[in-house]
Amino acid sequence: MTAPLPGILADNPQLDRWVVFMTPGKVAISTGRVEFGQGVLTAMAQLAAEELDVAVERVAIRSGDTDGAPNEGYTAGSQSMQAGGIALRQACAEAKALFLARAASALGCPAAELTVRDGRVLRNGMPTAHDYWSLAAAVSLATDATGAAARKAAADYTIVGSNAPRLDLPAKIFGQPIFIHDMVLDGMAHARVVRQPNRGATLASIDEAALRRIARSPVEFVREGNFLAIVGDDETAVEAAASAASDHVIWRGAEPPRALQQEAAWLLQRPSVDRVIGAPQPQSPPRGRQVFEATYSRPHLAHASIGPSCGLALYRDGHLTVWTHCQGVYPLRAALSRTLGLDPQRISVRHVQGPGCYGHNGADDAATDAAIIALRRPGRPVRVRWRRQEEFAHEPVAPAMVVKVRAVLDEAGNPADWTAEIWSGTHQGRPGGGANLLAAEALPNPPPVPAPTDVPESAGGGATRNAEPLYDIPQKRIIHHLVPEVPRRTSSLRGLGAMPNIFALECAMDELAERAGRDPVEYRLARLADPRGRRVIERAADMANWRPEAPRGTGRGKGLGFAQYKNRAAYAAVIVEVEVEESVRLLRAWCAADAGLVVNPDALINQLEGGIIQSASWVLKEQVRFDNDAAGPIDWDSYPVLRFSEVPEIDVQLVDAGTDVPLGAGEATAGPAAAAIGNAASRALGIRIRDLPLTRERIMAELLRQ
Repeated sequence: MTAPLPGILADNPQLDRWVVFMTPGKVAISTGRVEFGQGVLTAMAQLAAEELDVAVERVAIRSGDTDGAPNEGYTAGSQSMQAGGIALRQACAEAKALFLARAASALGCPAAELTVRDGRVLRNGMPTAHDYWSLAAAVSLATDATGAAARKAAADYTIVGSNAPRLDLPAKIFGQPIFIHDMVLDGMAHARVVRQPNRGATLASIDEAALRRIARSPVEFVREGNFLAIVGDDETAVEAAASAASDHVIWRGAEPPRALQQEAAWLLQRPSVDRVIGAPQPQSPPRGRQVFEATYSRPHLAHASIGPSCGLALYRDGHLTVWTHCQGVYPLRAALSRTLGLDPQRISVRHVQGPGCYGHNGADDAATDAAIIALRRPGRPVRVRWRRQEEFAHEPVAPAMVVKVRAVLDEAGNPADWTAEIWSGTHQGRPGGGANLLAAEALPNPPPVPAPTDVPESAGGGATRNAEPLYDIPQKRIIHHLVPEVPRRTSSLRGLGAMPNIFALECAMDELAERAGRDPVEYRLARLADPRGRRVIERAADMANWRPEAPRGTGRGKGLGFAQYKNRAAYAAVIVEVEVEESVRLLRAWCAADAGLVVNPDALINQLEGGIIQSASWVLKEQVRFDNDAAGPIDWDSYPVLRFSEVPEIDVQLVDAGTDVPLGAGEATAGPAAAAIGNAASRALGIRIRDLPLTRERIMAELLRQ
């Protein structure tokens, strides 16, 4: 019986888009997934090597290239293994089956007698004269997958599940020029864009003479409508002119965001597009029932990539080639086609590694800047590197969110009816999603602004992601208020709405447990039927030596956070111990996670640890503020992040689920870690703080109110 193809393979069914055997002794695989620090290409190599029965060292990877790699959309949403990995496994299984069928024909034996060992064909365990490469000329992979080939059983794995060394790390550790910022093309020009201060601002005048004097080397100006770039051979000269541009370029209609807009509560008074998901809204709670209500918030967050965005482009002989560190080369190609009026077949987009982002930062926009300039300088490569101030000021930010939890309790103090009411800007500001490219807004006759929308629940949701509790509650609903007009361009950041929603949900569960006089761990387990969820909570509690009787208000405490990412990916329970005086100090963190089939345990643990650390930075420090002279962050003083010295010891254990289905895990710990810190701080302080970040100023203000 033929099995249905995995979705991505069904969209890209031709096998030679995934795997070819062109070079003797080597296997070339292609993937639409891209590397930005998560180790995904190493895991893909392991999956391919496992299915094809070759050594990992034989596998060469082509990644994120519209001229050859399959179209897998974005590397996002913890989908690389859960979707892309399964598609690659099936494609490799189908290719292997074709080779074994050809070998069986040549040997005059049933294919069932044949196996593969490191690329060589064996018959009943004995060598034959055939291998993948000797058979390659007779086997056409220019054929579609059928779903008929069986994938290898997990019990037979020898490569998947092992800690294979990361393919990308040696070059990074030893300083080899592998990043897009290091690329040098013959005859390359350098460029900086003088950016509109806000949407709708118009370019009034440019003092070109003054900027040329400041540059002290030849520079030229490229202007298209309100798009302005400074271009030259000497990057130092271009940088000097761009840095001084704010004093010599005048804009009309420049309106910086206001200080009051930096707090999430500002959203509550804004027009919104509203909908209800789940159970109908009750008219009123049953007589005599207690009602719990609490409101939680998260501010705007920056991606805060250590390196600013960069892009390169070359327009030659009517064809545009773009090099970028964005997360989706095919969606960027489509957006460039719409913006520039070029046929997509005349555009090639190639991924080159850059600073990690875990979401939609300025990479697409830097590449677009380079493309616009390259079209006006045919035959010459153009490199655009954003400045730190530009990255903070113009990259999309994570939207601020307000989450109001309302629970109607039964006689035992358990939630019988649950409402999560959410106010948020869009999380779907990617090109081709719910917004235009940044430079498109500055060009003459810009494309119309897309109607307000958010990531649909079928794709995991945006503002609604993880807003529905996994716990057994009879009636559950989400009220979503999409606020279309916000002070900054917003888009996706690691986990999208999952982090603030899990923070609200799991902090509310702790508050309900306290009201009921119950231990938070026991309170959760009593209303969680999912055995995989129960196992990670129980394991984390055991790891952390959880004590139900631990007192509150002593200045030190532990807190728990739990979720299944998107309610369909990896499970994670995080416990954090903190010490609080005038600020919160992380002492230690424990995590138990179930990610299904684990391809590379060490890489997965790194992802889970990284999610905890990034979440801790969000919870304790990060906020895009508008109350300084620049009306936003410009450096690491105006946007502080967690320091290495503030990272606690982290213990991660993986819970084996006995399955061959991987669950996306890259974003699984961000929400639970945020809730764990919030709950630990509440236990340590003896008071609850529901608005992030938990800064010293916020804690002191709350203590003074008590």
